[in-house]
Amino acid sequence: MDETKLMSMKAFSEFAGINASTLRYYDRIGLFSPISRGENDYRQYSPQQIISINLINVLTELGVPLKQINEMVKNRTPEIIQNVLGAQERQLDAEMARIQESYSIIHVLRELIYIGCKAHESEICEQKFDARPIFMGEPNDFSNCSLFYEPFVRFCARAQEFRFSPSYPIGGYFENMEAFLDEDSQPTRFFSLDPNGKQTIRSGRYLVGYVRGYYGEMGDVGERLTAYAKANGLKFCGPLYVLYLHDEISVKDKNRFLAQVSAMIK
Repeated sequence: MDETKLMSMKAFSEFAGINASTLRYYDRIGLFSPISRGENDYRQYSPQQIISINLINVLTELGVPLKQINEMVKNRTPEIIQNVLGAQERQLDAEMARIQESYSIIHVLRELIYIGCKAHESEICEQKFDARPIFMGEPNDFSNCSLFYEPFVRFCARAQEFRFSPSYPIGGYFENMEAFLDEDSQPTRFFSLDPNGKQTIRSGRYLVGYVRGYYGEMGDVGERLTAYAKANGLKFCGPLYVLYLHDEISVKDKNRFLAQVSAMIK
């Protein structure tokens, strides 16, 4: 290509791979202008201007604001570009982390909703659970309250301090079946399904039952689990977990929330 020959806006647009409307906009804001104006005030570009438009394309692709690009086009050094790219890199790192966490939360919510939709609510069944990472909260104090609301609110309020996301589903942990039968609305601890947690839901065999109702309303699920274990020669041997498969995220009527109660057996 003859680098001395001027190009029309249409020809330069095709050459540079950029829309003519974008070229007009860049000209209007003073970011990138034609090298001259021909007859009838038509914009004319030099092939060498591909260098400048490539710079602008790269920086816009990386998310650098046009105002900042305008300043850099007029006065840039390797050091300035290095600093700008570093800032964009940090911003993208944060954005990727946010997207990854959002994806993880969506995956967990969809999993629980799916399990709830497939559950045979009136049945008690035996299941094998793999270990699952969770964040376990501190022991709850129910000395000044009878329900779990106050300890639950305290647990959620300390999410930033403990470095877990409150957007993940939160469940109740009981040390054993006896603790659940004694007061099924007062978990020993609360836990979050945040996969970055250092604790785990223990792997092993569990007896699983379901109950509908608002938070802390466990109905007769404890008695049904106990009766099934006795009839089938099973013994409870570890923790019990209460996890809401359907809550306010997926159910409008709070009295129709669906909880899964899982007690370890041998």
